[in-house]
Amino acid sequence: MTGAGLTVHGLSGARVLVAGLGVSGRAALEVLASRGAVVTTVDEHAEEADVRDVARFVADGGLDGVDLVVASPGWPPANPLLAGAVERGVPVWSEVELAWQTRADRADGSGPAPWLAVTGTNGKTTTVGMLESMLRAGGEHAVAAGNVGTPLVRVVADPSVDVIAVELSSFQLHFTHSMSAQAAAVLNVAPDHLDWHGSLEAYAADKGRVYERAQIACVYNLADPLTEDLVREADVLEGARAIGITLGTPSVGQLGVVEDVLVDRGFAPQRHTHAAELGTLADLAHLGGADGAPPHVVQDALAAAALALAHGCQPAAVRDGLRAFAPGEHRSQAVAEVDGVRWIDDSKATNAHAAAAALAGFAPGSVVWIAGGLAKGATFDALVEARRDRLAGVVLIGADPEPLAGALARHAPEVPVVRVDPSDTGTVMQRAVEQARQLAASVRPGPANVVLAPASASMDQFRSYAERGESFAAAVRALSPDVG
Repeated sequence: MTGAGLTVHGLSGARVLVAGLGVSGRAALEVLASRGAVVTTVDEHAEEADVRDVARFVADGGLDGVDLVVASPGWPPANPLLAGAVERGVPVWSEVELAWQTRADRADGSGPAPWLAVTGTNGKTTTVGMLESMLRAGGEHAVAAGNVGTPLVRVVADPSVDVIAVELSSFQLHFTHSMSAQAAAVLNVAPDHLDWHGSLEAYAADKGRVYERAQIACVYNLADPLTEDLVREADVLEGARAIGITLGTPSVGQLGVVEDVLVDRGFAPQRHTHAAELGTLADLAHLGGADGAPPHVVQDALAAAALALAHGCQPAAVRDGLRAFAPGEHRSQAVAEVDGVRWIDDSKATNAHAAAAALAGFAPGSVVWIAGGLAKGATFDALVEARRDRLAGVVLIGADPEPLAGALARHAPEVPVVRVDPSDTGTVMQRAVEQARQLAASVRPGPANVVLAPASASMDQFRSYAERGESFAAAVRALSPDVG
């Protein structure tokens, strides 16, 4: 791939192709037009696109004379348009790269707002939300953007923004070439989107691009050695430090947990001899069920804290930000408690790694797990083997439950499994909830938890993970007239 040879100063009059007219593509189109570029839009599924037949456009020489392609994150590198551009040496930018190139100076004249960047297979949105909350608690005008919320190209044009908490997917990072984050974190790397990237190695390499040219800190997860490997391989600016996070007692250069206290030995002035208190697990209690915040939420909090501290936030802002943070919908969200059974919506757990993290926060034998959906070629043996001790029962949904059913039969044959007939998608969640209620009644001693953590995408039976979660919540609330 290539990203060199063209800068934002050369956009006026440049012939630019915008590949994809989703949210980020439309935002990119607006920015390019405002810079005087001559834009052609390409999207097979958008009626208003200038080009809808991509293969024919490429075959007819549509790339001849093109100065730049701006690719939406849904377009894989193997797409004929993007592959053809790379082969011809035409620069290909992500919307993130375009945003970096078009940053406006802040109102006080101190240059563009710095970026604090977060990627990882799971936990990105929670971490970025926590980070935004910490930055705001410290008095900054901070905005979360990127893969969550407002497209970056719009946020970077606002001179009132002091700092940006940037969520980045591997798709967005693939064609990002010059970003230099003030601090960056890779939370974890697990097999996902391999159909897009081609291999786990390529997927991990794209995640690792977030560390390139990091200015102050590269945050990695001691529980995932691959994230530390990515730091080692990164070409960072002189003076940038590697900062680890751990759920155990931290060494110098790390953030971690001592008893029930979140502590810093990465940035604290006396870090060689003392740890600075950042908050307590009680400050995260509202982000979990009755058992408190699960381990992956604590990891997210530590990663957010490391990025905030790298930016210059004080420990009190970290604590206050954690207390003020409200989790997004469908992420370990408590829906209700009915007849002593807690119902948890983690519909956002769309892969095995996320589902494993969701289940880890519950006591052994206490979970009735609602799982299944579009597997995307994934396997679930490692997930079931790691979390079978949590399971009191499983309700399988989805058009193809076999991948999960097979893993359960191999690794947890003692766990009762009920399959919901997928033929009537309109009532699938109501039936799943009723089956889960029956299984939960047999959990002894209580309390039982019914956890929707599908480990799969939703598009086989729902329009999105959000619709799946909303359907679950509605079915749970229908169980009792007292649940609003």
